Amino acid sequence: MPAAAREPPSDAYSRTTRDIRVVVRPRFVPEQSDPDRGRFVWAYHVRIENLGGETVQLLARHWLITDGLGRVEEVRGPGVVGEKPVLKGGESYEYASACPLATESGAMEGSYSMIAGDGTTFEAAIPAFSLHRPEAARRPN
Repeated sequence: MPAAAREPPSDAYSRTTRDIRVVVRPRFVPEQSDPDRGRFVWAYHVRIENLGGETVQLLARHWLITDGLGRVEEVRGPGVVGEKPVLKGGESYEYASACPLATESGAMEGSYSMIAGDGTTFEAAIPAFSLHRPEAARRPN
């Protein structure tokens, strides 16, 4: 199915910038967490969809990770999970990663640095999404 025809799941966070839709689905990972020691782990699945006709490449990532006390960690790096995917019009790329926090809730947001076929660069926004345990109310912190 072309990326343009697929709607994000209802439990996902989604944002579109310049025909690049970023869909994120976070989940708490209790088996890797240890609340008694202040370790809370979330996995997140990301789908990057090229809804336009222009070929783009993801070059770098920039994350702002905020814990439940309002402390912010900034993370920058090349590509995602060791790759710099190229997306033609209608194509998508998916990957999964994880984030440990010292608090039981938090939030993440950021952007991907992209380059278009004509050499122009732009930032594709990653939507703000909540990191919360299942018993907590869903909300971007």
